[in-house]
Amino acid sequence: MSEGLRERKKRQTRQHLSEVAIGLFVERGFDQVTIAEVAAAAEVSVNTLYNYYEAKEDLVLPPDEASPQRLADIVRARQPGESAARAVLAHLRDELRRRDRTVGLTAGFGPVFAMMRAAPTLTARLEDLGRQMTEALGVVLAEETGAAPDDQTPRAVASQIGWFHSLVYSEIGRRLVAGEKPDTIAAAVLELLDLVEDLLGERTLTYALREDSSASA
Repeated sequence: MSEGLRERKKRQTRQHLSEVAIGLFVERGFDQVTIAEVAAAAEVSVNTLYNYYEAKEDLVLPPDEASPQRLADIVRARQPGESAARAVLAHLRDELRRRDRTVGLTAGFGPVFAMMRAAPTLTARLEDLGRQMTEALGVVLAEETGAAPDDQTPRAVASQIGWFHSLVYSEIGRRLVAGEKPDTIAAAVLELLDLVEDLLGERTLTYALREDSSASA
């Protein structure tokens, strides 16, 4: 469905508020900028800003983009014959090849990442987000494989997937702060994913294979 005028204006306002806020945070530091200062710079009231973002951290990590369901959603959407781990590996490779903003491979993101890393509340949120992603994935894997309540395999596999997902973001961040260009970073992290796939055990790489419904029909 096409986006309505009201929805478009709301999206544009949200984007404007986030861009203004991030510009101030990068310039002065996350903890040194108040919500009132962001609202003033964006030429809106504080109440209006809170209508779009419930917390200051949301201006940098919007809940609709930094979702705890990210890994679970990727696995739910996997193709027939594809395992959970290979689905996430393929998804990450696709984002890297497209230089997707989801993985931070956009021009000028280095200073933004450095700002985030310097803010304790943002780093804590990122760590908590990673934990929530892994937990949500474990639930999906348990449901889809019909694992018994005392079977630890779904959580163990989810932890391995969560590990290499976090590793990708950590490596991208390290290289961004070092001043590397997105193309260089993407190539290096794609090689890292090849290494990760080689290191993962066969049981992890074949766990939770999605059945091919056409083959059983």
